[in-house]
Amino acid sequence: MAIDQVAMTSRPHPPWAPLVIAEDRCKGCELCIAACPKHVLALDRGRINALGYHPVELVDAAACTSCAFCARVCPDVVFTVWAAPREERQR
Repeated sequence: MAIDQVAMTSRPHPPWAPLVIAEDRCKGCELCIAACPKHVLALDRGRINALGYHPVELVDAAACTSCAFCARVCPDVVFTVWAAPREERQR
């Protein structure tokens, strides 16, 4: 079976994000914003989620260190924290 040349081409990696936020569950309590040492979280005042709150958003993904302080203080467990890919951690 021959290998298709299209399958051999390298595809660009999707943009990496240190946090995945379940915005539909966020109540906008701002505990995560206060806990973040890098100040990379803010309420998205331009949107309202299904619960009627302004959800939190990551405003500077490059400055986030994946410390998980936000996830530790969140009463609604809206954060999934990812470590940086290996090639970025080695820099």
